[in-house]
Amino acid sequence: MIQHSREAEEAAVIHVARKMCAAARTAPKTKGEDYLAACILTGKEKEELANQMEELSPKLSYGFFMRDAANVRDSFAVVLLGIKNQARKMNEGCRYCGFENCSACMEAGGMCAFGPMDLGIAIGSAVSVAADARIDNRVMFSAGRAAKELGILGEDVTDVIGIPLSARGKSPYYDRKR
Repeated sequence: MIQHSREAEEAAVIHVARKMCAAARTAPKTKGEDYLAACILTGKEKEELANQMEELSPKLSYGFFMRDAANVRDSFAVVLLGIKNQARKMNEGCRYCGFENCSACMEAGGMCAFGPMDLGIAIGSAVSVAADARIDNRVMFSAGRAAKELGILGEDVTDVIGIPLSARGKSPYYDRKR
């Protein structure tokens, strides 16, 4: 059997994307409570994500969404990581959310401060896997925002980050314009 470089590179990207999801899942989380959501997009679904990024660009007046959509198209896969907004029941002893306690935060539609922290730790774990495997990657709010708009990780996921992955002769995320 002959496997040409492109096939091997694409297989490596998918292998690493799966390991990234596992690394994100096993990353430390506040009180050991896991509210993480993750998935991998390729093919048609990845193209739908790029299209949504382009649609959002003029609506939000974020020109960088157009640039990032081109990066998503140039990537073989996108790992999406998100978090559900769940109070950690730390109550009056915490107040990191700016509210008196967890109930007040949730009733006001606030965000538990530990969700974004847990998501950030998960992102760090995931991208370290990609870096260790020499797979080019970029953490993108834009891809996450579009994924949230599309409801890819579910309606109860409040914060989403996208991480496109590439294995080419030159990283598409390096010499970006704007």
